[in-house]
Amino acid sequence: MNVKEATSAEVVKTAGAVEEAAADAPVEEVKPAKGEARTDMVGKALGLLVLLGDEPRGASAAEISRRADLPFSTTYRLLGSLTRDGFVDYEPDGRRYHLGLRIFQLGQAVSNHHGFAGTALPILRRVTEQTGEATILSVRDGIHHLTVNKVDGPQTFRVTSDPGYLGALHTTSVGKALVAFAEDEDRERLLEDLPLEPLTSLSITDRDAFRAEIEKVRRQGYAVMDEENELGMRAVAVPVFNSQGTAFASLATAVPVFRLSMEALVATVPLLQAAAVELSARLPQR
Repeated sequence: MNVKEATSAEVVKTAGAVEEAAADAPVEEVKPAKGEARTDMVGKALGLLVLLGDEPRGASAAEISRRADLPFSTTYRLLGSLTRDGFVDYEPDGRRYHLGLRIFQLGQAVSNHHGFAGTALPILRRVTEQTGEATILSVRDGIHHLTVNKVDGPQTFRVTSDPGYLGALHTTSVGKALVAFAEDEDRERLLEDLPLEPLTSLSITDRDAFRAEIEKVRRQGYAVMDEENELGMRAVAVPVFNSQGTAFASLATAVPVFRLSMEALVATVPLLQAAAVELSARLPQR
């Protein structure tokens, strides 16, 4: 069945078949429909990239179409153009799309521009050498935290928050630190509106409890995560302050629960705070 000839009803009834046929069809260049602005198509394409960023295992064209609330044919054409230009990769076996190498290259360019790669890496390595555990540097990206750099420890058990990872703010130590030491207006908005979806049975989902947790972080100067984001993992994070006294990044040590108690993990806070001061002096602040 040709995607262009399918009616909306047919696409809904036979989405799997349409997608299988579409995957084997030649990639079409995106051409805005009559009356549709090219800038609108660019916005839709960027929206698909954002959706794929939330799908580490990838997603099918039908799944992306449903999440984006776009016609299947439009979604397929946009994915075809994004695949052709390297922004998206297509996995024929599972008929799934993933973010492509071009996105990674752009992310690395942004990281280098902000100094997070070259400038921060030696400091993160030094912290890891002293703790023997993973050290993570994150920034806030809207209602998520974004991992911009990480150094794994020498242990075989590896932390999975790689650079480019988007995580929840309310279930992570880096996220809590970023919320607690954000500008007053931003912090209040996040406290009021941030989605508090549970990721484990220990995740904070109550609005008042989250507000109390953030106030605690502000009082003590660091944030902790104890299996709230991922069972079997805990972490401690400190803010990296700009010249105005708000956090533009956060720095964390993350460990499996069997290796360090929370008390032993919190004992690394002075080391993290010293590294955060150094990062604050060296990194471009935004």
